[in-house]
Amino acid sequence: METNRQKKIGGVLQKDLAEILNNNLRDAGINGILISVSKVKVTTDLSIAKAYLSVFPQKHANEILSELNEIKSKIKHQMALRTKNQLRKMPDLSFFIDDSLEYIENIEKSMKGDEDPINNPDLLERRKKS
Repeated sequence: METNRQKKIGGVLQKDLAEILNNNLRDAGINGILISVSKVKVTTDLSIAKAYLSVFPQKHANEILSELNEIKSKIKHQMALRTKNQLRKMPDLSFFIDDSLEYIENIEKSMKGDEDPINNPDLLERRKKS
């Protein structure tokens, strides 16, 4: 369970990280890609911050993730400069793709469209009796 301190630090890191990532995109001259930081979870010892990112359009997600991992130390340095008055030590960053929105969208499409398992039970695998 997350403590209030972890939640507060996660919130501060989330806000700063979103600004830094979007500034880096803009500085690199990359248009048409949007990165949002959906959540930042901090470990209890405050040594690791796991950042969950949503990338739009989704097809660029893996490419963006690998590029962010290459410049992770630069991002950590920028974050440390912003949070130096709030945190003694900047946690290490780990980036993950948050695909929960895509997952929800796929469920909605399935329920509205032809893939509705309620109306078309053949879509579901048959349970085998052993």
